[in-house]
Amino acid sequence: MKLEKLLQHHFNYTAFRTGQKEVISSILEGNHTIAMLPTGTGKSLCYQLSGYALNGQVIIISPLLSLMQDQAEQLMMNGEKRVIAFNSFLSAEEKNRALSQLNKYKFIFLSPEMLRLDHVIKRLCNLNIALFVIDEAHCISQWGYDFRPDYLKLGEVREKLGNPLTLALTATATREVKDDIIASLSWESWKEFIYSVDRPNISLTVETINSFQEKKDRLVELVHSLSGSGIVYFSSKKMSEQMAVYLKESGVSNVAAYHGGMEQEARILIQQQFIQGQLDVICATSAFGMGINKDNIRFIIHFHMPLQLESYLQEIG
Repeated sequence: MKLEKLLQHHFNYTAFRTGQKEVISSILEGNHTIAMLPTGTGKSLCYQLSGYALNGQVIIISPLLSLMQDQAEQLMMNGEKRVIAFNSFLSAEEKNRALSQLNKYKFIFLSPEMLRLDHVIKRLCNLNIALFVIDEAHCISQWGYDFRPDYLKLGEVREKLGNPLTLALTATATREVKDDIIASLSWESWKEFIYSVDRPNISLTVETINSFQEKKDRLVELVHSLSGSGIVYFSSKKMSEQMAVYLKESGVSNVAAYHGGMEQEARILIQQQFIQGQLDVICATSAFGMGINKDNIRFIIHFHMPLQLESYLQEIG
């Protein structure tokens, strides 16, 4: 079946976005593949459609609980029931039950930390793994802005699983980061698809502010004047909470704070409320910077700038 027919059958889209077809074709040709596609261009479809075209399970390594949960729920909303996300929302009993019948699932989401558990690896070894996906693959590299030590062990994990066909996905990777990813995974041959992070539909504006109070007041003006949903980024958890309160006091009703110090259940609730349109504005730290799948975000404001350009690109995407 032609890829366009598969695309329409499974996702009801009539055309691919930039890079998607090339990456999927590479995977279906049996090539280990690294793909750098801009945030918002549908990286997850690359492994989802490939998974439907291949026999066996798709293992997706994801660095954030919120990202994993969102992608799993998106698949389920699309009608796919054979999805499991191993995270803290599953009780010990639910995890054991899922592990005992792992071959019933098509898409299996795991954190890199879960792969340190021998009994998890043992169960995965019994599967027919069609595709091993490393989402946010820049986390492998110590040069990356969001380095995760457990990502470094993914090369060893692949070896234990019999070196399955692998897709490494990221939105931001310098040459050093890309080289680290390839070296860590011990690829002898691969294909790479590197696309510009430039997004013509994004307008960038810089404003100079003279005082902290003026900055707060300007933020209120912008949030009131800009239509649609938006995210405001802060460098501190405390400031994200304080400014969420300040915006509420200034007449912005549907606003909430989001940061890594909150309980996981609270973070997931806020994320879902934002995705479903029950919240218009999120005052967030970089914990909200990866993989929020919402197609009608209309503005991103950085109250504080991140330390690295890659982080900025990730957050505005």
